[in-house]
Amino acid sequence: MKKFYLTLAAVAALTFASQAQTEKGKFVVGGGLGFDTESVKDADDKSTSFNIMPSAGYFVADNIAVGLGLGYQWNKVEDGTDDATTGLFAVAPFGRWYSANGPVRFFGQLSVPMGWGNMKENGDKVADVSSYGVELAPGIAYFPTSKIGLEFKVRGLYYNSSNVEPTGGTKTTVNTFGLNANSLAPTVGVQFYF
Repeated sequence: MKKFYLTLAAVAALTFASQAQTEKGKFVVGGGLGFDTESVKDADDKSTSFNIMPSAGYFVADNIAVGLGLGYQWNKVEDGTDDATTGLFAVAPFGRWYSANGPVRFFGQLSVPMGWGNMKENGDKVADVSSYGVELAPGIAYFPTSKIGLEFKVRGLYYNSSNVEPTGGTKTTVNTFGLNANSLAPTVGVQFYF
C-alpha cells in the first residue's frame, strides 16, 4: 500500500511539474530554422534556401499569447552560367490560444507573415520583392517540463500575396490560397516558457 501512495504522489508531482507556464504575465520564446538544397544529377542546376525566424511572445491572459517573429529568408537558384538570389527581411506578428491545462494541449496560431527584400541576378539587383500573408495553423504541444514545450503543427489555412517589381519593369503579383493539413509532414519545434 505504501508503494501505491508513493507511486501516486510521484505521478501527481510529475503532472504538476509538467504544467506549462501559460499564465498571464509569462513569456514564450522559440522560432524556426530551415535549410534546403536541391541539385539535378548530370546538370549544373542547383537551388539552395535558408531561413531563420526567432520569435517571442507574451501571455496577455491565461493561455493567450501575442508576439512577434523577426527573421531572414534567402534563396539562390543556379543553372550553370547564371544565378538568381532573393533575400527577404521577414516579420511575423502572431496570436496563439492554448486549450485547458495539462501536459498535452491543442493550440491555434494566427500569424501575419510579411517580407521585404530584393532579387539579384549574377550579383546585380534586378527587382524589389515583397510578400504579405495570413495563416491559421493548428497544432499540439507536449510539455515534459514547465519550461519546455515540444510542438507539432501543420500549416493550416493560408493566403499569401507575393510581389516582384523589376527595375524599370511591370510589377507581377502572385496570390496563393490553400489548406495544408498534412499530418504526415508537420513542423516540429521547441518553445521555452518562463
